[in-house]
Amino acid sequence: MASVTPGARSWRTALGIYLRRSVVTMIFLGFSAGLPFMLIFATLTVWLREAGVDHTEIGFFSWLGVTYSVKVLWAPVIDHLPVPGLTRLLGKRRSWMLAGQIGIAAGLLGISCVDPTADLRILAGFGLIVAFCSATQDIAVDAFRIEAEEEIYQGAMAATYQIGYRIANLVSYTGVLYLASIGSWHMAYQVMAGLMLLGMTAALLSREPAHPPRAVIGLTERPVDAVVTHLGGLRYRLHVLAAWFGGAVIGPLVDFFARNGWRALAILAFVGCFRISDIAMASMANPLYIDLGFSKPQIANISGAYGLCMTLLGAMAGGTAVVRYGLMRPLLLAAILASSTNVLFAYLAVQGKSTGLLTLTISADNLSGGFAGAVFIAYLSSLTNTMYTATQYALFSSLMTLPGKLVSGFSGMVVEAHGYAAFFLYTTLLGGPAIVLVAYLLRRSEVAGRALPASRPDSASLSRPTNREAI
Repeated sequence: MASVTPGARSWRTALGIYLRRSVVTMIFLGFSAGLPFMLIFATLTVWLREAGVDHTEIGFFSWLGVTYSVKVLWAPVIDHLPVPGLTRLLGKRRSWMLAGQIGIAAGLLGISCVDPTADLRILAGFGLIVAFCSATQDIAVDAFRIEAEEEIYQGAMAATYQIGYRIANLVSYTGVLYLASIGSWHMAYQVMAGLMLLGMTAALLSREPAHPPRAVIGLTERPVDAVVTHLGGLRYRLHVLAAWFGGAVIGPLVDFFARNGWRALAILAFVGCFRISDIAMASMANPLYIDLGFSKPQIANISGAYGLCMTLLGAMAGGTAVVRYGLMRPLLLAAILASSTNVLFAYLAVQGKSTGLLTLTISADNLSGGFAGAVFIAYLSSLTNTMYTATQYALFSSLMTLPGKLVSGFSGMVVEAHGYAAFFLYTTLLGGPAIVLVAYLLRRSEVAGRALPASRPDSASLSRPTNREAI
């Protein structure tokens, strides 16, 4: 399929991108990425509590989530180093994906063999293995997704990735609870380990994306023998380490600021602000439902299964909007929706228990969340240079979640002091900086677009290594 540009295609053509092989593949890779997340957090806490583990020890297991927020620390390794025995056969991205998936499956099998009441530390150890391998898989899948298609298809790639991810969340939470009730927790986790074969198959059958030549810092074109002669063994190894650090760690940061100049600061500020509103409110949504008197089945049906359908619908809409209108205008709409829907939670808190109002609130929140997720992932993808895809995307995704997690830690204190309604209104205001920043970036992109030569080919504007018009 030839390259197309925003505004130059029909809705039928825009929706047709969901039939592309690479776009369909992301459903299975998204499923593989989403499966382990719930299994070491929400689902695992149910098992631990049922086994009689106290709340304090269960709380410690949440620290496994830090692994996902610091994955940028080993992203340069995945961006630059091969997997022994695999990279030569599968390529850089697919080999790291497969290595992560094998580690996840092994960790889940390990968890399935442990008795939480007798070997809690061993269980935590296997959980850490799953978390580390899952974060490693995320880095490789994100890099693969960005490199496998040009920018105009990134919205659809992000949408189908989210579809697979959300389905996996449902399977690994609701599905495991059902399996554990009719069988055992050990059997349920063994089934989940087996489902990782879907991701492994997708990695093996997918096509390795092309990788552009990488700029090498340090030992550029000098023969190794000459370096050893001049520097000696130890000095040579230190020089190699310094050269690798410069190319793998410093290079991606220098590249990002070199391409974007001072706008890089506005971009990073926007990335850090975009999800503060929805991450901050998420920790108090379920307590609100319980305090209003909704039953667990009601919450599971409306917030769980029905909410998933709304999220997937929103993700599809977001991916289609990126193809139809480009990145920046849907991104502005996403920023507005992500924060403004929190007002409905405040209204629900004031009105009290109402199944209809809860359904409306969940509909709006999940639709906007799915839309914003697809558009924002596409935007983050557009910011990367294909020479440093894994490292730069890991940096952006880590920055995306950390501020919201820090603010979320104080959410219970705000509710205790001011009540639910005030809290959700506060979280709405937290979305203000993101709206202002994306409006500024949109304005800058429009100015830059008017300054481009009229003869510039459309396909040139889609070059990911530069991506000026995306910011």
